[in-house]
Amino acid sequence: MITTHIIKDISFDKDSMSLIIDGKLIKVALDRISSKLKAANDFQRQFFKVSPSGYGILWPLIDEDLSVEALIKTAL
Repeated sequence: MITTHIIKDISFDKDSMSLIIDGKLIKVALDRISSKLKAANDFQRQFFKVSPSGYGILWPLIDEDLSVEALIKTAL
C-alpha cells in the first residue's frame, strides 16, 4: 500500500533540505539523500514537482526523484 502525504513547503540551505510533510517539519542532510541535490544550484533545487499523491518529489532539471517515505526515514 502506498502512503500519501501532503507536502506544504520545501526549502534548502547549504547542506540540508527542510520540508513540511503532513504538518510536521522534516530536515534532511543533502549528503545523506542526494549527491545531485547537493551539487545543484538554487534554481535547480527550486524547480521541483510533487507527485499528486505526495508519494514522491521530482527535480527534472537534475533528473532526481526521491520518495517522501525515504525522506521521512532519513530525517535528522
